[in-house]
Amino acid sequence: MIGTVLTLGGGGFSDRDTASAIDDHLLALTGKDEPKVCFVPTASGDADPYIERFVAAFKGRAETSVLSLFCHDPWGHRDPAMLLTQDVVYVGGGSTANLLAVWRMHGLPDILRTAAANGTILAGISAGMNCWFEASSTDSYGPLALLHDGLGFLPGSACPHYLEEPDRREKYLGWVAAGDLPGGYAVDQHTALVFRNGQLVEAVSEEAGHPAYRVDRGPDGAVETELPVRLLV
Repeated sequence: MIGTVLTLGGGGFSDRDTASAIDDHLLALTGKDEPKVCFVPTASGDADPYIERFVAAFKGRAETSVLSLFCHDPWGHRDPAMLLTQDVVYVGGGSTANLLAVWRMHGLPDILRTAAANGTILAGISAGMNCWFEASSTDSYGPLALLHDGLGFLPGSACPHYLEEPDRREKYLGWVAAGDLPGGYAVDQHTALVFRNGQLVEAVSEEAGHPAYRVDRGPDGAVETELPVRLLV
């Protein structure tokens, strides 16, 4: 895929009352003083508190908008093609499986691919990380499970909340070792990966002690390689 993608293992404005250092970095990547940032909260069913947290975090720092595919008031219905006019499309967490199903019904994959090629930065937290990859580890069905139905904008698989949530690491390593998931990236809370044109550029974090890994299948099991992480200040 042509374009820039920032994927968060967790954190960002989702668990803060204000924008985080990762969110600051995301805005800086646009190179604009007041970029247009659209929040897409599909994975949470367009949860109103989540939307309100986004608006509060970016108030006065970006021109914000919301694409509510569930047509929640006061956001109402908007043509998804409005994503083509944004500097950043920021995807919230929740159910990866539900997000992908709804997006496909509304034609978002093609719109997002075009937007990225035209310079829009794609970003997302948790489910908003998973969706860009070919496959992922997800709790969309309750217990942790495999999902082989990602958009494939980025190659391989993804695992957010890597050290934060019980069983994430063990399950992901086992799936990659068995060949049930392709190799990919595992990212802890408060850490993000930046990709350009499908290639990893760097890992950044808003808090020390939250790593990111490249995980591949080896002859004796999964091979976990810790990535260098730049602490944002």
